[in-house]
Amino acid sequence: MSGHSKFANIKHKKEKNDAAKGKIFTIIGREIAVAVKEGGADPANNSRLRDIVAKAKANNMPNDTIDRGIKKAAGNLAGVNYETITYEGYGPNGIAIIVKALTDNKNRTASNVRNAFTKGNGNVGTPGCVSFMFDMKGQILIDKEECSMEADELMMIALDAGAEDFNEEEDSFEVLTDPDQFSVVREALENAKVAMVQAEVTMIPQTWVTLTDEKDIKFFQKTLDLLDEDDDVQEVWHNWEE
Repeated sequence: MSGHSKFANIKHKKEKNDAAKGKIFTIIGREIAVAVKEGGADPANNSRLRDIVAKAKANNMPNDTIDRGIKKAAGNLAGVNYETITYEGYGPNGIAIIVKALTDNKNRTASNVRNAFTKGNGNVGTPGCVSFMFDMKGQILIDKEECSMEADELMMIALDAGAEDFNEEEDSFEVLTDPDQFSVVREALENAKVAMVQAEVTMIPQTWVTLTDEKDIKFFQKTLDLLDEDDDVQEVWHNWEE
């Protein structure tokens, strides 16, 4: 996401997600299972689980579905064998791509990710080959139409809670945090009844790449579509400026 298009991109992403809720719910269900295994089933004592529950609600996941997921994970700890794997590589015109997967079969996931890169005229690289081009940050986006607070009041709540930066755009507010402070800032905004369109730890590109060749755009979109269809893939970050 970048500059003026940041909020437009997240709205487009949410609309796409709304058309494929099953995929999103599968992703969040796996995250819940791992969080419960690592920190227990009580969100009050498990900050990672609290963050995932907030993510689930932002994606319109019903409360009873969330509760069932937590209870299922708590009762099946031995069956939770997901492993987080990160792939890095390049798309057309040197676009940097990072893929985060949560999988119970590394060979299957590696094959699918490589296939997505190859069909998009790109290639998977070595660990660290593009991640240095990104900054890991907690990012919270707030729709101005859904926020009754003045910008100054909202900014003070975020900064007082430990946020690093606050940006106002035409249709949204953006709050950036250190990853370690993300949960604290998110919960401060939640306690202030601020509706968040997105709240997650993400990778923000330091520079952006534009594509002018229609073939390159189609190739790159092919990679994104194939990764989006893969249930093992949790997140995809890139530096393409649409």
